[in-house]
Amino acid sequence: CILMDVRMPVLDGISATKQIRAMARADAKTIPILAMTANAFSEDVKECLDAGMNAHIAKPIDSNKMFNIILKYINS
Repeated sequence: CILMDVRMPVLDGISATKQIRAMARADAKTIPILAMTANAFSEDVKECLDAGMNAHIAKPIDSNKMFNIILKYINS
């Protein structure tokens, strides 16, 4: 499971996710990638999901919600 910060300095999380999903490795298509960002408008969520992320976790982080989302993806 990858917890992806969307606003990183050199390579943003959207671009990083697209690069991961485009890799030739089989697990690159299936590893859960979860956005963690303060960008919480509906268009931000859509951008993350369109990039190949599995879920969006808005900051400030609700730890119970975050753990439930992580468990959903690592148990499936």
